[in-house]
Amino acid sequence: MTAPAPRWISEADVVQLMHLGEAIEALTRGLIEEAAGSARNMEKTAAHWGASSNMHAIGAVFEGAGVFGTKTWGNTPAGSTPLLLLWNATTAKLLAIIEARALGQMRTAAMSGIATRWMSDEGADDVAVIGSGKQALTQVAAIAAVRRMRRVRVFSPTRAKREAFADKLRSTFPALEVGVADDPARATQGASIITLITRARDPVITASMVARGAHVNAAGAITRERREFAQDLFPRATLVVVDTLPATRQLSAEFIDWYDGREAGDWGSVQRISDIVAAGRRRPAGTDISLFKPMGMGISDVSLGIEIIRRAQASGLGRVMPPPGFATPRLSDTLAQETAA
Repeated sequence: MTAPAPRWISEADVVQLMHLGEAIEALTRGLIEEAAGSARNMEKTAAHWGASSNMHAIGAVFEGAGVFGTKTWGNTPAGSTPLLLLWNATTAKLLAIIEARALGQMRTAAMSGIATRWMSDEGADDVAVIGSGKQALTQVAAIAAVRRMRRVRVFSPTRAKREAFADKLRSTFPALEVGVADDPARATQGASIITLITRARDPVITASMVARGAHVNAAGAITRERREFAQDLFPRATLVVVDTLPATRQLSAEFIDWYDGREAGDWGSVQRISDIVAAGRRRPAGTDISLFKPMGMGISDVSLGIEIIRRAQASGLGRVMPPPGFATPRLSDTLAQETAA
């Protein structure tokens, strides 16, 4: 049987093919495969230049689905253009190139949603969001997909931006009580779920700002120069979970400072979210603070990509491309003339 032609799947195609709730379920399936050993990460690599520019590559192989893939992107002050490439794991034929900005927002939010589903108290309904950038709305939507939210309070350093984000929340979730705080302590006071989605270089919250029983998604600081929460959170965090331990050990300044620093904490106590999901393990009774640190991993992107390409092939969405070709390298600028002679 002829293999399907590769497809270029645009941002518009991605959002037509999948919504956030479906992304949560696709990622849940991917995490279960990871726990079973049939999906494996290619850990993140990164390079940095200038004051705030960087490039990244992550990937994963799904043996059961017969797919491997890699996502690469760069961030500069002028923006970014992330792309996810998928190949057949048996033939190494290209399956798809997927524009991955919307996909990346969905997989980042989906991971926070999954962590919130399994790690927060089932009655948690009071949410604090610290940060109002491009990822903030999907983070709130992911919590709404797994918990019945009653109230959300917003803080970010710029008043106009946090007010604009609050207005966006009110229009997106009309039944939700939305408040704006002028400092992070007021935003988090009494909150049962706290999501950090910032680009902060210094801690924004401390343990004194976090109520007993709260769940914290620390989703923003994924490079070594960034920190969102203070070290005094760790002694109270009786449940600490990450998406990928190798990337956390390499790139999370908060975790490196605590587990490899003066305190020399026990990395062995840090759990993987895939193991919690696969075991169906809910938040233990008596948990003071639960802390989730997602760094971003290839399994997340490829989990969504596998479902997107399946739906694209079934529906005909995406632009069919010619398969990559093969050519013999030129060995010199005179080779063609010598061969003809």
